[in-house]
Amino acid sequence: MSDWFDLLAGRLDPLGTRQRSGEHRVTSRATPSAVLALLTSGDRPDLVFTERASTLRNHAGQMSFPGGRIDPGDADAVAAALRETHEEIGLDPSAVGPLGELPPTRLTTAVFNVTPVVATWSGDEPVAVMDTAEVESIHRFAIDDLVSPEHRVVVHHPRGGVGPAFVFGDYMVWGFTAHLVDELVRLGGWERPWPRRVVEIPDRFLRSGL
Repeated sequence: MSDWFDLLAGRLDPLGTRQRSGEHRVTSRATPSAVLALLTSGDRPDLVFTERASTLRNHAGQMSFPGGRIDPGDADAVAAALRETHEEIGLDPSAVGPLGELPPTRLTTAVFNVTPVVATWSGDEPVAVMDTAEVESIHRFAIDDLVSPEHRVVVHHPRGGVGPAFVFGDYMVWGFTAHLVDELVRLGGWERPWPRRVVEIPDRFLRSGL
């Protein structure tokens, strides 16, 4: 494992922390959920994103990490994230090496309590859209590109507030997913200085969601 993997793993919560504390199964009306931030383990790591189907009621067309709700049969957030990733893009759970977790975040707009699971894979195993009702396409953006000043912006929401975002042509990673990416590049020691350009969120991303 390279130095940056060691650095990142050391800054994450240990696996199963939320399961042991029962934190991911909160008693509020928020639904316990998990997403998988999947990094390739090579010399030029990238992150896997899914473009949500345009027919979805919530967050249609937005970029996200694979994941979904934690089902009663899931042992913990890691199991749920791996299961959902397999269902969405066909990645064999045995090909994934979980590193740790980020603290759960409650998404009040979607009434979810989400535990982000950070993991690695070789990047060579086949992936494909398995659930077209949920996923439009799969994208892999290199960490080097994500932290490049030309791709980093601050987005302004028409309802007020600003947040991090990453722009690749017509694709924009913003909202909750962008906050996770922003945290990951900071924890992994990849962050670089960048001019904080403020841009508006394209209308096509504002049909629903954050």
